Amino acid sequence: MDYIKVSFVLEPLLPAREILYADLEILGFESMIDTDNGVDAFVPKDSFHENILENLMVRNIPDQKVEYSIETIEQQNWNASWESQFQPIIINEKCTIRAPFHESSLVPFDIVILPKMSFGTGHHETTFLMAQELFELDLNGKSFMDMGCGTGVLAIIAAKLKAKVVEGIDVEEWAYENSIENAALNNQSQIRFFHGDVEQLKGKKFDVIFANINRNILLQDMADYNESLNENGQLYMSGFYTTDVDAITKEGKKSGLKFVHSKDKNGWAMVQLTK
Repeated sequence: MDYIKVSFVLEPLLPAREILYADLEILGFESMIDTDNGVDAFVPKDSFHENILENLMVRNIPDQKVEYSIETIEQQNWNASWESQFQPIIINEKCTIRAPFHESSLVPFDIVILPKMSFGTGHHETTFLMAQELFELDLNGKSFMDMGCGTGVLAIIAAKLKAKVVEGIDVEEWAYENSIENAALNNQSQIRFFHGDVEQLKGKKFDVIFANINRNILLQDMADYNESLNENGQLYMSGFYTTDVDAITKEGKKSGLKFVHSKDKNGWAMVQLTK
């Protein structure tokens, strides 16, 4: 299959690059690689139309320059490029998220992830923030849901933290399949993953729900998350900017959820609510 490579040049580089990553994820780009001046992004040729780049959120940053060039390439090139740049991530000095081709780590939690086309290596601020929160929780014996599971990394960490029941849901079939593969790589094949959206939550209850998706989906599905929480259950959300925290917490309040705390990193934020 032929792929389209879009090479973005950003001036200034940050925080535009992180915002662009969120843009491209929503638009269905399957792989993104940092460059010195921006991002190289890859999407199947059959699903690409140049007009999808006209309304990128990154263009709304004051005085931000966004330039790009487009070329058609073969699929083989981007996996090799990703492997050459992917470096292990260390979280709270307790956990390493690494690829299979990296050496194992001596930290208590050594997580092996083969992302393929999925989002969630720990490199992005939202995944990093959510992973940090996991290590602040006592999950022993609790039930855990990873909404928008991507690579399955948060579900895998939750299982290693002794959550009794761990499930994950993703709307993308390749993310669903990648999560299953990564769970097996980490000897956590008991985790149940489902392909679908919030409808997959119907009739289920969890002590803890993590939802790392995007602002619009979170606002749309907040009531469903609340419905699937046990009494005193905890809802953690990310995938949005610090400027969206008020909107997220207000929507949570409408559903009867109470604000606990928020945290941010490089303009991205997470919020914890409780039932």
